[in-house]
Amino acid sequence: QVHRPNSFSRTPRRCSLLSALRAHATPLTMSAGMHNSDGVNIDLYIPRKCTATNRLISAKDKASVQLNIGHVSADGVYTGEYTPMALCGFIRSQGEADGEIDRKFTKVIAENKANGIDI
Repeated sequence: QVHRPNSFSRTPRRCSLLSALRAHATPLTMSAGMHNSDGVNIDLYIPRKCTATNRLISAKDKASVQLNIGHVSADGVYTGEYTPMALCGFIRSQGEADGEIDRKFTKVIAENKANGIDI
């Protein structure tokens, strides 16, 4: 049997322009993955992370889900913003998904109130 290294075992090459872009990038301007010199994402697949466990969700995890929870105003009108939450199949199979969603959103609401943001 021949050992073939997968694409994750290689270390990416770093160029000075890309390093400069990453140094000045904010989470809103650069997303995860490998970017070319123009700043365009060139990865074909970027794995998600479980919100509850911070584990990577593999492509073979067919029980995982991603929920986009919408933000509403004080009047109950959808504002067009949302918070994505990804849950792996392990958490769902243990029956802990609803508890994790509740814990994470309670934490998000407390952080936003401390910063003066009302969601």
